[in-house]
Amino acid sequence: MEATGFAVAIMAAGKGTRLRSKRPKVLHEVGGRALLLHVIAAAKTVAQPEDIYCIVGHEAERVQSAVAPTGVSFVMQEPQRGTGHAMQVLKAWLDTSGRALPKHLFVLSGDVPLIRAETLTALRDLHLREHAAMTILTAVPPDPTGYGRVLRVAPYLPEVLGIVEHKALKPDQLDAPEINSGIYCFEINELFSRLDKLSTNNAHGEFYLTDIAAMLVADGLRVVAHQAESADEVLGANTIAEMMHLDQAMRSASARRLMSQGVTIFRPDTCVIDAEVEVGADTIIEPYVQLLGATRVGSDCRIRSHSVIQASVLGHNVTVRNGCILDSAEVADGAVLGPYAHLRPESRIGPQAHVGNFVETKKVSLGRGSKANHLTYLGDAVIGEGVNIGAGVITCNYDGVQKHTTAIGDGSFIGSDSTLVAPISVGSGAYVAAGSCITLPVPDGALAIGRGRQENKEGWAAARKARRAEKK
Repeated sequence: MEATGFAVAIMAAGKGTRLRSKRPKVLHEVGGRALLLHVIAAAKTVAQPEDIYCIVGHEAERVQSAVAPTGVSFVMQEPQRGTGHAMQVLKAWLDTSGRALPKHLFVLSGDVPLIRAETLTALRDLHLREHAAMTILTAVPPDPTGYGRVLRVAPYLPEVLGIVEHKALKPDQLDAPEINSGIYCFEINELFSRLDKLSTNNAHGEFYLTDIAAMLVADGLRVVAHQAESADEVLGANTIAEMMHLDQAMRSASARRLMSQGVTIFRPDTCVIDAEVEVGADTIIEPYVQLLGATRVGSDCRIRSHSVIQASVLGHNVTVRNGCILDSAEVADGAVLGPYAHLRPESRIGPQAHVGNFVETKKVSLGRGSKANHLTYLGDAVIGEGVNIGAGVITCNYDGVQKHTTAIGDGSFIGSDSTLVAPISVGSGAYVAAGSCITLPVPDGALAIGRGRQENKEGWAAARKARRAEKK
């Protein structure tokens, strides 16, 4: 078939032995997402999802399950015999897939989460501009020891003589500053036509993709290099400590990005902010806040210290007081939360609503201006506008088998320490007396009292004391 466009092959088959972890290396997280998901996001800037080939092997089913929603394609490499072998496997897969062969192929590592879309675009542009058979992404780290080096024809030219592994460097090559990142762009026919020439005559007995560079140069084809702006961008992680270095770099970048957009972050070094988080201008984030997942925060909000917000959406002018926990919640404009409120999944807090001290919500809709300020559990409830929920109120939503819904109409007043046994409805403008256990529907405008009648026994305390004295 005629070759067209760009595709991306991502190496994601390795085990990551030095991590000493049961989890596949590419599924370890930095910046709130798996390493592989970061790489796929960058790859989508140069190829369509179906033309991104994840080469999997170790724990293949687990890796595929984690990233399948991205729409990428999967190619099995079993056993794993090096980067060159991965390309041989990919070639065989493409030969039998019936797909149109891409004209150019990016090769990325699944453990370089800081790779930027801008860098891949620059690599692509140089590859096309130079009419290269192979374009190598390089970097210049503070200490290149242990890395393979890219040797240029001259420092000021893009042409490359070859890639030399660290152990094979000659004494006069040890000072070569540019390392091979393991990220390449190939003219795919030139790559595939040489894969059968790769040898395992090396210390690890594997097929090395780096050997292709020397083959291309020997055949008079152009091999060029592009240097990344930052070495951190292309460095992977082989230990948990190295991953945490990448995590810190990514979260610091997220904080700087938000501050450049008008967000005030006090002590950003104390905050945990995932790469996907978006925050509007003039919002203030206090120390020790965590903003996780695909969280969206509007403008002019204030998030106070020790709050943790996961995969939630907050409108404008929202106040989140100290110590709140939000998970998959929606909070409308002007709402006030906390301190120490817990919004569990499917909590929807309306405009100007208040959810206060030690209040827990789950699968709840709380209407405009409604208030639940103290020590309350609201689960599986639809609560209207202008409702006042007193301290210690509980919606009893679970009967041991099923969950049931509580409906509370606009303008109602639920007295402190009341229990509403679902399924139950309280009408608009109704009142529930403090300390009530409500098991029957309450009509609009009614007062519901569901408690035992009080009885006072005069002299009872003195009589009790006398009886105890006699026993002694």
